[in-house]
Amino acid sequence: MGSENGAGKNYLYNNQDFDLSIDVFSQVSSKLLDDDGRPKRTGTAWTASAHIITAVIGAGLVVMFMFSFITYYTSTLLAACYRSGDPVNGKRNYTYVDAIRSNLGGFEVKICGWVQYLNLFGVAIGYTIASSISMMAIKRSNCFHASGGKDPCHMNSNPYMIAFGIVEIFCSQIPDFDQLWWLSIVAAVMSFTYSTIVLGIGIAKVAGILLQLNY
Repeated sequence: MGSENGAGKNYLYNNQDFDLSIDVFSQVSSKLLDDDGRPKRTGTAWTASAHIITAVIGAGLVVMFMFSFITYYTSTLLAACYRSGDPVNGKRNYTYVDAIRSNLGGFEVKICGWVQYLNLFGVAIGYTIASSISMMAIKRSNCFHASGGKDPCHMNSNPYMIAFGIVEIFCSQIPDFDQLWWLSIVAAVMSFTYSTIVLGIGIAKVAGILLQLNY
């Protein structure tokens, strides 16, 4: 009898420990995972605004307003396609391909994949060329001022492209690089910085031309 009571107590204690462990695990999981088991989203309105600013800050004022409208329209479309079926409890679509597969399917999924890869390929080439041109412009400016305008300062862009590519390869090895919340803030600050510098240079250039016309 005593052994049966002891066994019953042990079962009760073990069952309580098991229930407690499940509760603790579910609480920890709810903090780290979404309702479908994927890592919980950490984006905020601030990080989204930083992404938008970084994307459009270098354009002109009219183009910026146009891009803002396009960004708003496409954002509403993406928000509508985020869940399939029920807008509250439906299956989440984490990527463009998932949204196309859930809403259209078939050959459109392959088209979306090709467009995405071509877009990434073109953007990578564009950023590499733009970065090498920017680095060359800084080097030529220093060379021009050092020679007093006598040296044409012809340069090869290949070393700068290779250097930028090496930096890209190094950064691509950082784990969860896309999850760094402060990265968008840094990019937005840098965009504001170079836009302010360009604006200041433009104002100074126009002011210099106006002074020459007055004289």
